[in-house]
Amino acid sequence: MTPKTTPGTESLKQITHLAAALKAPRITEAAARLADHARDTGWTHEDYLAAVLEREVAARNASGARLRIRAAGFGAVKTLDDFDFDHQPGARTPVQALASGAYLAEHRNVVLLGPPGTGKTHLATALGVAAARQGHRVLFATATDWVTRLTEAHDRGRLAAELTRLRRYGLIIVDEVGYLPFEQDAANLFFQLVSSRYEHASLILTSNLPFSSWAGVFGDQVVAAAMIDRIVHHADVIALKGASYRLRDRGVDTLPSIKAEQESLD
Repeated sequence: MTPKTTPGTESLKQITHLAAALKAPRITEAAARLADHARDTGWTHEDYLAAVLEREVAARNASGARLRIRAAGFGAVKTLDDFDFDHQPGARTPVQALASGAYLAEHRNVVLLGPPGTGKTHLATALGVAAARQGHRVLFATATDWVTRLTEAHDRGRLAAELTRLRRYGLIIVDEVGYLPFEQDAANLFFQLVSSRYEHASLILTSNLPFSSWAGVFGDQVVAAAMIDRIVHHADVIALKGASYRLRDRGVDTLPSIKAEQESLD
């Protein structure tokens, strides 16, 4: 005996067809799942349509966020929920304020300064993940990797085009500024990256050195001063303090080099 086809069944078949044409197959599942509930609770047609579309949009946003996070190039995905703010209590309020992403709309920068192991990379990554979930394109790399990328573009005669392309990213994260000194050409390329984004798009930078030591990194006091001026003009600067997370369970309060760096940040 052929099963009786109800109007609801026919409607769902049509929804399946239309959802496939729209390349939105999740609408079919949401429509079927919500149909009985909508009838039982007396939803209007508008309520039902809004609920179905809301679930499709939420699913698309989640899928898009996963793609943006994967494309960002994070070494490991970390979130603010994973961060131990008890170890950095002074960072809690400013970092949580940044989590809303308002600084991205204002093209502001974020600078995280502190000794190795105090959570700079974790926080930079977590803010990048939050930005990706809010719909922004993000790229993450160390300062050395950024210089390598810019050098390759320069050698191909594509530096201007590369800087223009990068400016279409809402957020670029530069990790580990200061761990290795730059040659003059590299410093000039890095300066161009900073300048190209000034008041156009946001940067997050992490460094183990205070700004007063950046001249040694970039090999030129004038270049360093001009770069710092552009970075901090519209920026939130957060200093992280204390011993390294990686040493806290080893009975080591700090290392001599870290202690000197910490004192320079005070």
